Amino acid sequence: MARVARVSHFLGLTKSTVGVLFMVILVGMGERMAERFLPIYLLALGGGALSIGLLNGMDNLLSALYSFPGGYLSDRFGTKRALLIFNIVAMCGFLVVIIFPAWQAVLLGAVLFISWSAISLPATMSLIAKVLPMNKRTMGVSMHSLVRRIPMALGPVLGGICIGIWGERDGVRAAFIAALLLSFLAIVLQQKLIEDEAATTKTGDNCLYVPEKNPLKLYRLMAPNLRRLLVSDILIRYCEQIPYAFVVVWCMKTISSPVSALQFGILTSIEMATAVLVYVPVAYLADKTMKKPFVVMTFVFFTLFPLTLLFCHTFNWLVLAFILRGFKEFGEPTRKALIMDLAPENCKAGMFGLYYLIRDVFVSIAAFGGAFLWLISPTTNFLVAFSFGVAGTLGFAFWGSDFAEVEFEDKSLNIGSD
Repeated sequence: MARVARVSHFLGLTKSTVGVLFMVILVGMGERMAERFLPIYLLALGGGALSIGLLNGMDNLLSALYSFPGGYLSDRFGTKRALLIFNIVAMCGFLVVIIFPAWQAVLLGAVLFISWSAISLPATMSLIAKVLPMNKRTMGVSMHSLVRRIPMALGPVLGGICIGIWGERDGVRAAFIAALLLSFLAIVLQQKLIEDEAATTKTGDNCLYVPEKNPLKLYRLMAPNLRRLLVSDILIRYCEQIPYAFVVVWCMKTISSPVSALQFGILTSIEMATAVLVYVPVAYLADKTMKKPFVVMTFVFFTLFPLTLLFCHTFNWLVLAFILRGFKEFGEPTRKALIMDLAPENCKAGMFGLYYLIRDVFVSIAAFGGAFLWLISPTTNFLVAFSFGVAGTLGFAFWGSDFAEVEFEDKSLNIGSD
């Protein structure tokens, strides 16, 4: 038992974080079985390239719009109650897609489920920050990111099997039925394991202890170094999101030797396995050393993927491209942990949600534009994405700072009188 306790401490595991991790596996498994093949499902239902671009743009836009309310609700009602609400909303979206097999219904249902990760992420990060000390937060975030990769790796394989058995239309609908059942099981486990939190209250004069509803007021609390990271992150996400929805189309429809749905699921599993292998050692080093090098390396891998993908036209070469894509997770948990470190103690979820609100509002433009770039040519799409990646990487490499040296002053919280 002592050895288990030491391992749990090293990995930043508590009863509440374990409950969250179970939720991430179960909801994520159902989500990835179905959502990853939504572009193919839209085509099967009669939607064209613009419907795929609309789906991807909507994903980014809703991720932005949901992030801040997700953070506010978590600060206001606590992680446990907030996650219950978020999961029920996602289940309603799954039901819409299951009942109505039309591409318009897919887009409608997606409004409810496609951004589940975005709306639940501030609550999850806030919980990790509350239950773990600062020198364990990167490890805690890394465990969350690592566990997320389990459904990301296995979900597309199971979804590909469903498509192989029942076809592109019925196979995806079967995957959504599985997603609905797994989400219900996740609700049961998370409500049993996650500990209740006391409501957030005001305990001092002019202190931000009541969750802030106004994002403009909350923005004033954002540290300058965090704002610089935000700018670079936006450019890097342009690099990722311009081609994101069309990666599956490139692999299964465009290249000279297209892959099957199952093979694409295997490629995704390879990507996730690569990410899993780097999480724990990188988290350990990031908690002990400077964080900037890990974030820079992450941006480099983001940048190289679309350029590499352009030259991959067979399954064997795509394996190498997806290994590279897996390495883009190299410093992602470090970046998330830095956001939480720099956020005020009493509105961490709100600040995390605000960061993603700003980032994803801008990035949604790139996701919509990716469809028009694809209509010009896949080469145009990939090269434009690569150029944004270069700009974001170089900008952060030259002007980014080591966030471990930045601390908030208590007086930055004194905005209650505004």
